[in-house]
Amino acid sequence: MVITFVVLVFLNLYCSATSQRLFYQNKQTAMLEKALLASEEVGKLQSTDTELLHGVLDHIPSLKVTQLVVTDQNGTTVYDSANERNVGSPAAATQVHQAMEGYDLFNWNYKNGVMRSEAAAPVYTNDVLVGSVYLLEEDPEQGALLRNLQRTILTITFFLEVIVILFSLSFAQAFSSRLRRIMVSMRILREGNFSHRVKLTGHDELTVLAEEFNTLTDRLQTSESKRRQFVSDASHELKTPLASIKLLADSILQNDMDIDTIREFVSDIGNEAERLNRMSEKLLSLTKGEGESVDADREIVYMAPTVERVAKMLSALAQAGNVEIITELDGDVPILIREDDLYQITFNLAENGIKYNHPGGKLTIRLSHNDECGILTVADTGTGIPEDSLGHIFERFYRVDKARSRASGGSGLGLAIVRNMVQRNQGEIRVESVFGSGTTFTVEFPAFDIEGEPQ
Repeated sequence: MVITFVVLVFLNLYCSATSQRLFYQNKQTAMLEKALLASEEVGKLQSTDTELLHGVLDHIPSLKVTQLVVTDQNGTTVYDSANERNVGSPAAATQVHQAMEGYDLFNWNYKNGVMRSEAAAPVYTNDVLVGSVYLLEEDPEQGALLRNLQRTILTITFFLEVIVILFSLSFAQAFSSRLRRIMVSMRILREGNFSHRVKLTGHDELTVLAEEFNTLTDRLQTSESKRRQFVSDASHELKTPLASIKLLADSILQNDMDIDTIREFVSDIGNEAERLNRMSEKLLSLTKGEGESVDADREIVYMAPTVERVAKMLSALAQAGNVEIITELDGDVPILIREDDLYQITFNLAENGIKYNHPGGKLTIRLSHNDECGILTVADTGTGIPEDSLGHIFERFYRVDKARSRASGGSGLGLAIVRNMVQRNQGEIRVESVFGSGTTFTVEFPAFDIEGEPQ
């Protein structure tokens, strides 16, 4: 508003000065023409007779001015259209004395709505300076016109400034009101109410900001919901082995038992403690995997050696479950990955394929590749996964068969860890399953050119 006010004030002054300059130029041209016309007429008369001058000058329409004075070469007034008593007296106007020196002169003044113009010119007869003429014109009509024009400019300036002020205040109020709504929403969000949304209409930047705020709130609400679900599920899962440990310990303390029974109870306590330890490690692994960046730790590795290590490590478990492990490792390519992650991914998928297989079943670990990816396939001939459960198997603590999962020591975290590790290594994981016939997990990682450029 201040900037606009200053600009409008300068525009007002500029317009006023320009209008005065235009009036000045027009009046200067007109008055000098009149002065030259009067000097020519006086010069033609070759006489300073007052009556003769009256007879000639009074009948020239273009010389109708407030006062017309003619002097001789000495500066003495010989004709005054406004006051004949000045005839014979020295002319008082400064312009007359300057005109006697051979100059054409003009002076303009505007005051109190009256425009006052003065002009003077020397009079020559046969190229001899014989006197001067002086014209005075007071023009209230043009003065009033100039005053009205300046008042109009001032009025327009005033109304423009009023409009700018009103618009600025209304815009500031609307902007501040919308911004305050966003700020209030931020305070509500800071207090933990993630369900609150900002409702703004329009197409300006604040609307975009409100939409981004709502998107962020949605993500925070989703994250908070997952966090609460995670804490709830983790508490529930950890509480079960802890309750078992407490129950077994209380039984030992409160009952008289023989040494064999005590050993059996202590063994059960150790199993529950081991289960609790495995679950804690998986939770830590999952949390660590979500928070860390692995870009700096990744290296170029072939998958076959890692797969062979996993198959060797799980051979005892496979023998115990009467499951045959088959490895097909002819389609190996180098990939960029953290080797520990590759081991964990392969181990978890293969372990599940053994645990949930039928006696006499098979587990096939296959490596293949195409132009862009290295492909790890883990297929079993086990129980399979129901179709309605396929969309949930990568969720934390989700179990297809809860009774069998608990019996086998499953925590529902293995596949969640696998998916997290695959994604943080720029890979993709898919699952296909026929309930009762088996499950196939397919993991793809971008193949790496051996010369050092990723394909």
